[in-house]
Amino acid sequence: MADTEILLESGTNEIEIMQFTIFGELYGINVAKVREIMMADKVKPIPHSHDAVEGIFKPRDILLTVINLPKYLTGQEAEAKERDLFIVTNFNKTNIAFRVHTVVGISRISWEDIQKPDKTITHEDDGVATGIAQCGSNLVTILDFEKIVADISPETTIQVNEIDKLGERFRRDEHIILAEDSLLLTKMIKDSLSRAGYVNVTSFNNGREAWDFLHAIRDDKDFEEKAALLITDIEMPEMDGHRLTKLVKDDEKMKDLPVIIFSSLINREMRVKGKQLGADEQLSKPEIGRLVQVMDRLLEERMM
Repeated sequence: MADTEILLESGTNEIEIMQFTIFGELYGINVAKVREIMMADKVKPIPHSHDAVEGIFKPRDILLTVINLPKYLTGQEAEAKERDLFIVTNFNKTNIAFRVHTVVGISRISWEDIQKPDKTITHEDDGVATGIAQCGSNLVTILDFEKIVADISPETTIQVNEIDKLGERFRRDEHIILAEDSLLLTKMIKDSLSRAGYVNVTSFNNGREAWDFLHAIRDDKDFEEKAALLITDIEMPEMDGHRLTKLVKDDEKMKDLPVIIFSSLINREMRVKGKQLGADEQLSKPEIGRLVQVMDRLLEERMM
């Protein structure tokens, strides 16, 4: 088995992509999501589970759910082979193993080299491909592992009803900027914030679009009214959330804009990176109720 390390410096707008194959096709995952790679092992089936869930196994001290990625992606029954591998991931505070056929290697590229697939490819509002990356001479499909897990287990993603637990809420007129590339998560976040009273949310598909907007209004006298708070994902094509945070916090006129990094990748290492870049808060994506509470606090502090 091989442990992975996060090698990238903060705010460089780079990503390390681990390439793997399924039925000979190249796919990719952000190395930051990968905990380790190990040889596939015997899995204990679980009755009445999702068709793509093989079952569970316990390699050491952690019980892991195993998702048969070939079956999920193609619908084909994929016979387990001795040389199959498990990519063990950690995101959204959850450890999950994904069966793949081979692991090819790791490429370091810029987020600018990743393009969002259009709807003619996905055939839906938000497919399982988060982007298409140019890795050397190869085109690699970067999979949206958050969406895959959410499809299989909806309770692991954002729960809008968490807002109801916060008690009575009132309308908030502050203008919130949201940078999030997933159409599904954008809708869920905006629905949740609206239920919490935050009705003025302007969303952008990636960090580049959000930065272009903020830069265009940076000299306006009412900048603080047009942009009261920024919420950003980390993984986004063209410009990631770390780069966006760095640009905002390094700008003399924008540095006081509160920035919340809201990502499935939040762990100890990522917290260090985010803090170095000046992020005001960092939260894991399932914590939508906590996000609202942090927004309330940061906006109140900015008014003082």
